[in-house]
Amino acid sequence: MAPNIELKFGPMLIGVFLNMILYGILIIQTLSYYQTYHRDATWIKLFVGYLFILETANSILDMCMMYQPLIQGFGSDTAVANFPTLFMTEPILMALIACPIQLFFAWRIQRITMSIWIPLLICLLALTSCGGGIWTGVMVGIVKTFARKPELHTPALVWFLTSCVADVLITLTLVRSLSQRKTGFSSTDSVIDKIIRTTVQTGMITAICAIGDVAFFMSLPRTALNFLWDLTLSKLYANCLLSTLNARAALNELTKGNPSSNQNRNIIMDPAPTRETRRQPLSPSYELESSKSLGQTQYSSHEDVEYGITVTKVVESRTDPSPRDSW
Repeated sequence: MAPNIELKFGPMLIGVFLNMILYGILIIQTLSYYQTYHRDATWIKLFVGYLFILETANSILDMCMMYQPLIQGFGSDTAVANFPTLFMTEPILMALIACPIQLFFAWRIQRITMSIWIPLLICLLALTSCGGGIWTGVMVGIVKTFARKPELHTPALVWFLTSCVADVLITLTLVRSLSQRKTGFSSTDSVIDKIIRTTVQTGMITAICAIGDVAFFMSLPRTALNFLWDLTLSKLYANCLLSTLNARAALNELTKGNPSSNQNRNIIMDPAPTRETRRQPLSPSYELESSKSLGQTQYSSHEDVEYGITVTKVVESRTDPSPRDSW
């Protein structure tokens, strides 16, 4: 009986420990966000607050969930045989956290690519995953016992697989779109490369965690080893989003141009330049450092406080010499 108990509650307890560690990181990231980005759109600040409230509830419920079998029901057969009563809240809260984050990134991709098809597919996958998470939570309340855990396979697969596909699609699309924004200037391109690395790191963390959850859930259905991944997943989603939002200040330090010019172009949110616009003789050039310009130099302004990764935009105009001056 002892090994059976260890395989049931050991992974769950470790998962809750990891959840609480990530919650501490989330508190720091949330405080940093509100202290730094006062000018963000109100809806983004409310969105961060929504995520923090749900993550706080998730951490409290996870601790109560483990208190029931390990303390209140210690030594009883019922505690060993049944899922903790509050366990049904885990997939529901995770779905309510992950889905809006994936929808947020779908909106971000739409702003970058100016296309609706990939964002629409991501939204479809996110909503399907949310439905699968809620379905799984309801089924946990119906199934109740560890012995019937395989009955959760169908809703759990709908939940995890669609979420995993959405995460991979978000990461690949952002990497491709950001790669198209390279300007040919090494200083600007190095910043874009940093953004791409951050995107890959944050996006693939949640995807790998979801894949691990599915793999352990399907290959070891009679154990709770998948909860090593499962109970940390919601915190990973929230921390990855806040990591992306908080990275803007550091990246902007790298993209400051001429101090006399505060006019910038958002390389993350604006559409990528087309081949035709790149060929225009008076098209804007992008450089991180102040450039020596010939003729009259014009600075134009754009600042996006939602995604403030910016580079200085310098438009140079030159006047052809008159025939008399050319002699």
